[in-house]
Amino acid sequence: MRERIAAVAIVAIVSVLSAAGLSAEDKARWTRFRGPDAGAVPDDPSLPDTWSRTENIAWEIDIPGLSWSSPIVWDDRIFITSSISAGDEETPIRGLYDPGDDNGSRRSLAEHRWMVYAIDFDSGEIVWERELHRAPPPIQKHLKNSFASETPVTDGEHVYVYFGSIGRVSALTMSGEIVWTKEIGTFNTTQGFGMAASPVLHHDRLYIVNDNTTESFMVVFDKATGEEIWRIARAEGGRNWSTPFIWENDRRAEIVTAGTGGVRAYDLEGDLLWELKGMSGLTIPSPFAKHGLLYISSGYPGGGIRPVYAIRPGASGDISLWPDVENFAARFPGPKNTSDAIAWSYPLLGTYNTSALVYGDYYYTLLDRGFFLCHDAKTGEEIYGRKRLEIGNGFTASPWAYNGKIFLLSEDGDTYVVQAGPEFKVLGKNSLDEMSLATPAVVRGSVILRTQSKLYRIAKPEQDERS
Repeated sequence: MRERIAAVAIVAIVSVLSAAGLSAEDKARWTRFRGPDAGAVPDDPSLPDTWSRTENIAWEIDIPGLSWSSPIVWDDRIFITSSISAGDEETPIRGLYDPGDDNGSRRSLAEHRWMVYAIDFDSGEIVWERELHRAPPPIQKHLKNSFASETPVTDGEHVYVYFGSIGRVSALTMSGEIVWTKEIGTFNTTQGFGMAASPVLHHDRLYIVNDNTTESFMVVFDKATGEEIWRIARAEGGRNWSTPFIWENDRRAEIVTAGTGGVRAYDLEGDLLWELKGMSGLTIPSPFAKHGLLYISSGYPGGGIRPVYAIRPGASGDISLWPDVENFAARFPGPKNTSDAIAWSYPLLGTYNTSALVYGDYYYTLLDRGFFLCHDAKTGEEIYGRKRLEIGNGFTASPWAYNGKIFLLSEDGDTYVVQAGPEFKVLGKNSLDEMSLATPAVVRGSVILRTQSKLYRIAKPEQDERS
């Protein structure tokens, strides 16, 4: 009976995946920050809609140290990083605040250990752990940040780990042996906020963007050997934490980097293709593509412009709509400004920490203070404006979606479940009761979710044999 049920389940899942254009192997892999489709997950009836500390928890384990990197998954292995202090560190504080004597940047004098963990998907047991560096952190970080906030990436042969706080990138085998390590320099960011932009793989190359207050740059390595292929300088000032994106459109492949000084797209050899000025004072959301468009945003709350741009393939040169943002709101109050290169845009729609989500035909915005908005992803037409989720909850993790539902993880560890589509409706709230900033992975009928101290695999219980 069990074998028959399993066979039926496999057929059903394969059918769902075929309709979504993903193979069963793809379904078992979440190789990078936000996964293969920027948080949009193929429908799968086995995925959970509800959970709590006691409901639909396949396992939970403690992860030592403090890290806000996301988990990644390859088949039966989950990989996650952490930075473990030998001393007592201040507890992160939720919410939005600027540096200061009480709530801002901090330097730790204690010795830290930068770690990589491989975890068995089914049991939650730690298969191996590897220490990559041990020393006091050479730079500061924001109290809310960590010294290990970059999400690793994998191709199934190696796991690539970048720690910007120590200026080190390493390639490890799937069993934990170090293949190569490169030192790329340690640099401060503006106001000592620390690092966060994750590495990106494309074919045989590993791409890293490090925007800092000394010498911002992008560097590319041969993923097999660690040999540096090229490095270019960037005119940025340490105000960017956005993970770069490789946009393979119907014209070419582009390396897209979102930055406060401007968005820049390069070809695969580092030559500039186009640039776009007019971003907010700090840039964190990561670019992504859907429906043949590239979506770019930034939304520092103290800025006069908090833009979203939907960009068409084939742009060249300076495509800025608003290169000068002085007195911006007075001169450009309206939405949906367009050009030959830009399909639609909004000057005041961008978010501070969260990246947007395109699910189906809709572009969803989750603002850091708990408002949710919906627009047509292709035209920018507003479907509904600001809707409050709940007073008092802040958001840093990016949204994800499956089975006609959108999931919004707050800093309090509450995941709000919202109905997808043109009508706003909160369907439920799933609480884990611990601070959460990391965006989950969604694979094999499971949500792999990280809180401040734990890693959860959230999944429905196995079906009863009699069913």
